Amino acid sequence: MTNGRRIFVGDVHGHYDGLMQLLESMAVDASDQVYFVGDLIDRGPKSAQVVQFIRENAYACVLGNHEQLLLDAFPDNKVSELALRAWLQSGGHTTVASFDDPEHLLDSLSWFRSLPTHLDLGDIWLVHAGLHPKLPIHAQTTQEFCWIREEFHCSKKPYFSDKLIITGHTITFTLPGVLPGELASGQGWLDIDTGAYHPKSGWLTGVDYTNQQVYQVNVFQSQQRSLPLETAVVQVEPSQVSPSTRRRQLLFP
Repeated sequence: MTNGRRIFVGDVHGHYDGLMQLLESMAVDASDQVYFVGDLIDRGPKSAQVVQFIRENAYACVLGNHEQLLLDAFPDNKVSELALRAWLQSGGHTTVASFDDPEHLLDSLSWFRSLPTHLDLGDIWLVHAGLHPKLPIHAQTTQEFCWIREEFHCSKKPYFSDKLIITGHTITFTLPGVLPGELASGQGWLDIDTGAYHPKSGWLTGVDYTNQQVYQVNVFQSQQRSLPLETAVVQVEPSQVSPSTRRRQLLFP
């Protein structure tokens, strides 16, 4: 196995214990470059621990929509009541509960504000949600980088000719033909959010891109598995992607 690997981790959503199991199963060491696709927080029980661990290890991470929801709730470290309610309703309650002191949560805000919306790694472009296929890079905003879904997945040609876009955000089993735990790929993109927080899945995914190997931990069943990337991925046809299918999968797990 090659040393100095590039490793990409899907949406953790506060599942610290699962993350520790995943990184242990991957035998991550100081020579590896570890990247997170955002959505470190909310819904799971230990968001504070996840954030602290990633900050202490100086792992790279892009901004997710759940981090953005938190930032919107505290503009200039003040409270926006409307945005705060929206964040809490989206899983923020568990994040608040995981911080032993509100000041520690506020201290994390500056770090969240420092997170990039995307990272260009040469042959890989890392972003939480995706890109709008009809907009040039300079016209894309946080809204596209953190929130886009169907327009991105429906694109019939790759956005980049020489880069693979790796994302999280959209749980893979909400895409057509993809089962819980499977990764999804389309025209120039690879989605590695296998729904760690969702009762229909529970799978947290790490991709050793250097060795083309997928590692997974199920946070509900304490299961672990490893398989080649090519066998873990399901190809999604752009014409089959529809918002109604995704909503149905999430509402009726």
